[in-house]
Amino acid sequence: MLQSSDSFNPKAASPASNPNAYNPIKTVTAPVDQATIGRTLYIKGEVSGSEALYIDGRIEGKITMPESRVTIGRNGKVDASIQAREVVVMGKVTGNIECSDRVDIRAEGSVHGDISTSRISVEDGAALKGGIQVRSSEGKHSEGKHKEAQNQSKPTEAPKTMAATASA
Repeated sequence: MLQSSDSFNPKAASPASNPNAYNPIKTVTAPVDQATIGRTLYIKGEVSGSEALYIDGRIEGKITMPESRVTIGRNGKVDASIQAREVVVMGKVTGNIECSDRVDIRAEGSVHGDISTSRISVEDGAALKGGIQVRSSEGKHSEGKHKEAQNQSKPTEAPKTMAATASA
């Protein structure tokens, strides 16, 4: 029996000779904090926070994440107003979106509501019904000119939005 246990020790030692057996997993950067609302979750009310949010379930109410990214996954359905730094839509959103940086509506995404942002990207195949206000990233010194430019651009925005909706 001693011999059998001695033969067992070399087997236990053989994984030790494998250099990957005892090496810890090395992370180059700290993992990004991201909350996930899973496919079967349903939230009715207000969601707020300061970390990134991935929604694959359903939310009704209000989402306030002013310093973070909100991603609506392919299975996600949001019936809420969204306020965030960045919004990526791959699912369905019914409600207004207000972003300080960027809105990205992917090909499989759908938005029914008004959008206010500094930058916007709408892929081919995406559905968008609502008004779009693209703010300039200029400072407060050009505020008067900015308001004047918005008033001039409003008549031309409505037909573009209607044309986009008619083709969707």
